[in-house]
Amino acid sequence: MHSRDERHFNMLFEYAPISLWEEDFSEIKQLFNRLHKQGVTDLMGYFDEHPNEVESSIALIKVVNVNLQTLAMFGAGSKDELLFHLNDIFRDEMRLHFRKELLALWQGDLSWSGEGLNYTLLGEPLDIQMYFRVLPGHEETFSRILVAIENITSRKQAERALAQSEMRFRDLFDYAPISLWEEDYSALKNYLNRLRKQGVTNLQAYLEENPKTVEDCMDLIHVIDVNRKTLQLFEAADKEELLANLDKVFRDEMSAHFIDELVDMWNGKTLYERDGINYSISGSPLDVHLDWRLMPGHELDFSWVLVAIQDITARKKAEDYLRYLGSHDVMTGLYNRTYFEDYLQQLEKERHDPLTMIVADLNGLKIVNDNLGHPAGDNLIRRASEVLKASFDEKSIVARIGGDEFIVISPGVDDQTIDGMLERIKSLIALNNKYYREPELSISFGVSTSRPGLPLERTISLADDAMYQDKAHFYRRRRND
Repeated sequence: MHSRDERHFNMLFEYAPISLWEEDFSEIKQLFNRLHKQGVTDLMGYFDEHPNEVESSIALIKVVNVNLQTLAMFGAGSKDELLFHLNDIFRDEMRLHFRKELLALWQGDLSWSGEGLNYTLLGEPLDIQMYFRVLPGHEETFSRILVAIENITSRKQAERALAQSEMRFRDLFDYAPISLWEEDYSALKNYLNRLRKQGVTNLQAYLEENPKTVEDCMDLIHVIDVNRKTLQLFEAADKEELLANLDKVFRDEMSAHFIDELVDMWNGKTLYERDGINYSISGSPLDVHLDWRLMPGHELDFSWVLVAIQDITARKKAEDYLRYLGSHDVMTGLYNRTYFEDYLQQLEKERHDPLTMIVADLNGLKIVNDNLGHPAGDNLIRRASEVLKASFDEKSIVARIGGDEFIVISPGVDDQTIDGMLERIKSLIALNNKYYREPELSISFGVSTSRPGLPLERTISLADDAMYQDKAHFYRRRRND
């Protein structure tokens, strides 16, 4: 080679923008030859049995030259300083990578690449990508090997940051305080597309005509993943148990909700919310609020859907209880005055005569309160409510509208059946008095039946007048006895 060419290539080596090492592995080649003569065929097995041989092998490598980028990357002021501190540069994890490097050579590979960890002279870690190549003409002796080392620390840091970020979001999913489901709706989306091509324009009507389609559509949904809260909410030991019992979780009322979900998808909605009822694997009903949303970027294939299910059972019970308190009398469990007045207004708007009004009022409550105390009086009121509830079917409305005043609205009852109803009430009062000692339960009644043109308020007023007449008759009879 001409001196000019030699200088040219020396400059290419010296000023290359990547760390370059010219190394002599000839003693490694001699070691391999000795091991072959000794009958060694498994180099890794040999190193496992003789771990110190790896360290000894590293010492057999001679660094012939390094370039300027190598000095800059490892923070060395000169080649001598770098070579003097090779043990500080190649340590710890590099022992494992060196084993792989030797194995490649042992197996006849003339080139190899792999990632590893080196250190600067200041002890700072460097993530590196290393490439080595046995140079042409040195295949038999390994006397010249070119090693290129690329600093990939920034890339590795970004990858680690990404991995940490992915782990963070994975933890956010897994430990979220509400039930989360990752689902794949792509098969269902394809099915709906086929229905459109077949000429279906009204999915709601189609599903009503083909109810089995709803069940088929449910089977097309693929659950990708669920979080811990989901397993806890539905009482599943693990994901496998939950997925094996989805037919127990989504049943009964959920079919109607799923139809709404399908229609929303059909109409192009990508998110919606609704309340419904799911079931735990053990069969316990769960009031839930469901949030369904198609994840961005998946609008065409519906392959990624996130479903959030929040347990609102406690809230529903509280709401039901508040509604109950708003419409029922706490002491007796009968409807209260507020509910009765609202119901009466509704009846007036939708009149279906005849409607029979029965006004009932306890006799002697004040005497019971004065002589036996209010707890005894309250118990008497509860006994009256028991009798009235037992006397009428679910079509009738029984309400407590005052301290000891009750009213019953019985639709479809005319004057001919009133007497029989009153006799039933009186027989139940007599039966009640057999089971309870003092005080005696006694009730005065007034009855009136609606007729066209007569306001319901007036019908009640007539029943109220009749009740007071009955009460007056009761007290006259008492005085005469």
